[in-house]
Amino acid sequence: MTASAPDTPSAPNSDNLSGLRIQIDSLDQRLLELLNQRARVAEQVGEVKKRDGTPFFRPDRVAQVIEKMQKSNGGPLKDLHVAAIWREIMSACLALESPQRVAVLGPEGTFCEQAAVEYFGGAADLVYCASFDEVFHATASGSAQYGVVGVENSNEGVVTRSLDMFLHSPTHVVGEVALLVRHNLLRSTHSLEGIEVVLAHPQALAQCQNWLAKHLPLAERRAVSSNAEGARLAASNPAWAGLASERAATRFGLHIVAHAIQDDAYNRTRFAIICLPQTLAMPPASERDCTSLVVSVPNQPGALHDLLVPLKNHGVSMTRFESRPARTGQWEYYFYIDLDGHPSQPNVAAALAELRSLCAFYKVLGAYPVKA
Repeated sequence: MTASAPDTPSAPNSDNLSGLRIQIDSLDQRLLELLNQRARVAEQVGEVKKRDGTPFFRPDRVAQVIEKMQKSNGGPLKDLHVAAIWREIMSACLALESPQRVAVLGPEGTFCEQAAVEYFGGAADLVYCASFDEVFHATASGSAQYGVVGVENSNEGVVTRSLDMFLHSPTHVVGEVALLVRHNLLRSTHSLEGIEVVLAHPQALAQCQNWLAKHLPLAERRAVSSNAEGARLAASNPAWAGLASERAATRFGLHIVAHAIQDDAYNRTRFAIICLPQTLAMPPASERDCTSLVVSVPNQPGALHDLLVPLKNHGVSMTRFESRPARTGQWEYYFYIDLDGHPSQPNVAAALAELRSLCAFYKVLGAYPVKA
């Protein structure tokens, strides 16, 4: 008696595959028709907003729509992908209502650009700036409706220049994006040999210092205004390399010589979304919010302790505390504080009122939703 051959999966039937592709083509056409119907309604919404003078971009509305679609999602699409699809749909429709100009750190290919696309969608009209100072200026002057600036890295701490700019800028924070940042070594040739200079933003150089010390100990580390600028420069000289994103590699036609060389595998950077209050007022309270403020107190014994008492008394958690010199020559400091909660919550409002009475300087930088 001979053993029967084991069952093997049959090859896909070309006729069945053709039939499935016909179904997909038909569904794609129906989707396109429905998306265009949605776009026409969005144009009508834009006319109503223009007439009533209400903001075109409402991040809370975007979040509500995405959450609603995720709750009704029956699969097999993952909720993460549903969110990405609907963000792009809403971004494209918003561009028909009123294109949103968003200032970001340039050139193309920066992580700041990536954060902007994640928040506003790919249809946003991006304005590339040479520095975060220029992002603030473009947003404050109205040449861009929104700006995206780096504020904190999980390894290197706060972006001090952004904190200094917040102090006197008329803009406020209406949202944030936290990116998992992976730095790649980019070069015009696919080799580590002969690299004389590595160019990147100072924070990126610091975040990759161990890898660089081990693999390129003799290469000069040269700081530039952004990682994408480093990639752009690296494309002009075969002895130079940049630390930047995959987007930058594609943009400037560079090889990824080494992937994800940051010292911390979970390296993350927070970006703040800023605008003038007349562009978008403080977002309403959500399930989880952060209130950011900057204060200073009189230079006297116990002043810093007194600053924290109202938070404890009203049960408000402080999630970040940074100090920056006031540059008055009197050893005075500004304190940047993030609180868990929204000013519309009674306990947060009470804590802020008491806090304000103790401060020589007090400014709420913004209150905005944050992800858990």
